[in-house]
Amino acid sequence: MPDLKPNPSVTVVGGGLAGIAAACALAEAGYRVHLLERRPYLGGRASSYEHPGTGEVIDNCQHVLIGRCTALLDLYRRLGSSESIRWYDRFTFLTPGGLSGAKETVIQPGFLPAPFHSSLSFLGAPAFSLADKIAIARGLSFFLRGIPPDSSENFAHWLHAHGQTQRAIDRFWKPVLVSALNEDLDRLSVHYAAKVFRESFLLSPQAGRMGIPAIPLSELYGRACDYLRARGSEVSLRTGVDSILPCGNGWLTMASSKSFQSDAVVFALSFEAMAALLPYLPKNAASEDLAAHLAQFEHSPITGIHLWLDREVTTLDHAVLLDTTIQWLFNKSRLQPGHRGSEASYLELVVSASKSLVSMSRQQIIDLAMSELAQFFPALAGATLLKAVVVKEVRATYSIRPGLDRIRPHATSPWPGVFLAGDWTATGWPATMEGAARSGYYAAEALTRSLGNAQAFMVGELPASGLMRMFFS
Repeated sequence: MPDLKPNPSVTVVGGGLAGIAAACALAEAGYRVHLLERRPYLGGRASSYEHPGTGEVIDNCQHVLIGRCTALLDLYRRLGSSESIRWYDRFTFLTPGGLSGAKETVIQPGFLPAPFHSSLSFLGAPAFSLADKIAIARGLSFFLRGIPPDSSENFAHWLHAHGQTQRAIDRFWKPVLVSALNEDLDRLSVHYAAKVFRESFLLSPQAGRMGIPAIPLSELYGRACDYLRARGSEVSLRTGVDSILPCGNGWLTMASSKSFQSDAVVFALSFEAMAALLPYLPKNAASEDLAAHLAQFEHSPITGIHLWLDREVTTLDHAVLLDTTIQWLFNKSRLQPGHRGSEASYLELVVSASKSLVSMSRQQIIDLAMSELAQFFPALAGATLLKAVVVKEVRATYSIRPGLDRIRPHATSPWPGVFLAGDWTATGWPATMEGAARSGYYAAEALTRSLGNAQAFMVGELPASGLMRMFFS
C-alpha cells in the first residue's frame, strides 16, 4: 500500500482577526490547524464581554467596515456571519444646535455615476460653505487618478498645501480620517489618507457603504471555533505562548505548560506581542532587523463611552458629531436586537486617537460626553443616566505614520516554516479589520507556497463603477 502522509500541521498563534482568517483558510484547504489564543474568547481587539460593574455585554470598541473590505466580507461568509451585518449608505453629520437641537447634514449616493454619486447631497450640505465645498472637491480630485506613494509628508501638511479651508478640515477631512485611521492628521500618512477617500468615497456607491455588526463582537467571531472544529482543527483558549523551538523539520510551540508540535507556525499577534516573543526565537540577522523595525511602531488609543439612559433621546442609528471631542454616536438600542425592547436607551460614543482622554478620570469623561451630547439632543435634558462605562483602549491600533510602509514586514519571516500575520504587516492597508483579515490570508498563502502546494485565499477587489472605471483600467 502507498505511504499516505497526513496533511501538514500548522499552529496559529493569536485568535484575533488575522489568526482567525489564516486558520480558517488553511483548515478549509485541508491543513491540520491548532489555533492558540491567550484570552478566553476569539476576536482579539474586536471582542465583547460582560462588564462586571453593570452586567451588560459591551463591545470593547465599536467596529465598522465598508463595502470595499473584500477579505473581511469573505471571512464573514466563511463563518456564516454575513447576515449579522447591517448596511448603511446614508451618513448623518450633526452640528451642535443647543436648545433647538442638532443641524443635520446627510451625505448619501444619488443617481449620478461614480465618482459623482454623492455629489448632489454634498452640494446641499449645510455643514459646509461654498468655499468649503470647492476646497473639498478640489482636494478629492487629486485622488481620482491614483494614490500618492508613501513618503515623509503628513496629511495635515498636504491639506494646507492644497488650499483646504479650516472648516473643511475640521468638518470633513478630520472626522473621516481620524475615525477611519485612528490618528491625528499631522501623524497620518498621505498615502493611506488618500486610500480612504479614493476607495470609499470615489470608487463606487457599494465601496462606501458602512457595515455595523448587529450582534456582540465575540459572538460574531466566536463562530470560528465551530468552523475550525467542523474541519478537523482545534482551538485552545486561555493558552498564551511562552516560547517556540525548532523541532526536526518543524517547530515546537510551548504554551501554558503545554507543547504543540507542527510543521509550520503562523504568528498572528499584535506588533508589541510579536516583539516580546522575539527573544524566545532563534536569533539571526533578519530577526534583529525585525526587532529594530518593530521598535519603531507606536500605538494610538481609542476611547468608548457607553451610556444607558432612562429614555430615547434620538432615533438615529448612528451619526458623526462635529465640533466636539466625541466623534461618533452609535445607538446600540437600535443597532443590536439584543438591546431592543427596553425603555432604556443604550448609546455608545467613540473618540478615536483619544490621547487627550487617556489621563482623564472616568467621571470627567462621562461629564464631558453628557455635556457634548446635550448640544445635539435637547431630550437629554430630561433624561436620567442609569449607568455608564468608559473603555480606554490605549493600545487600540498602531499609528499609520508617514513612511511606515518601508518597515512593515511581509508574511515570510526570518525563520523557515514561520509566517507573520497582523494588520501591522505589509498588507497595503492601514490598521483596520480588513488589513487584519488580509494579513491572515497572505500568511496562509505564503505557507502553502513554502510547502510546494501554492493556494490562493485572497478574493478579488471590488470593481470600480461609473466613470471611475476609466481610472482603474
